[in-house]
Amino acid sequence: MTMRHYTLTAKVLHWLMALLIFTALPLGFYMHDLKLSPAKLQLYSYHKWIGVSLLLLCLVRILWRITHRPPALLLERWQHTASNVVHRLLYLLLLAIPLSGWLMSSAKGVQTVWFGIIPLPNLVEKNKVLGILLGQIHESLSYILLILVILHIAAALKHQFIDRDKLLSRMLFGVN
Repeated sequence: MTMRHYTLTAKVLHWLMALLIFTALPLGFYMHDLKLSPAKLQLYSYHKWIGVSLLLLCLVRILWRITHRPPALLLERWQHTASNVVHRLLYLLLLAIPLSGWLMSSAKGVQTVWFGIIPLPNLVEKNKVLGILLGQIHESLSYILLILVILHIAAALKHQFIDRDKLLSRMLFGVN
């Protein structure tokens, strides 16, 4: 049976975004409770850089997905439905989390500067109460993302090593 694979572009976007997610989530959870210091502010900058990068990569990935059909899934109907739901939620969260962080920074009166070079416009006026609310939303969405990422990985590993249907290999480099 010949296995269809994702395009090289889809694979690069997938694994680059995975790397950034695996950096942004632990960084965000770690820096959250640190005392205010220059080191904490630098970590926040890195976190924002990653978030803006994820937002842009997600937009590119969605455009790529719209214009390039993914390989067909040979799954039971409920698995196909579950896969679609999880993937759509992942895309939604990968848009909503960076946007909520950007909105939160704007509401707290702290401009987002991508890679310390490109200042992004504030999306809302400074508003302490809104900043706190957006911070809670940002954190809650991040926990939901963590749960979905774990489910995504568990499903891929289950398909690869228990079902042995080579589903994971469709997204790996150098596998035919």
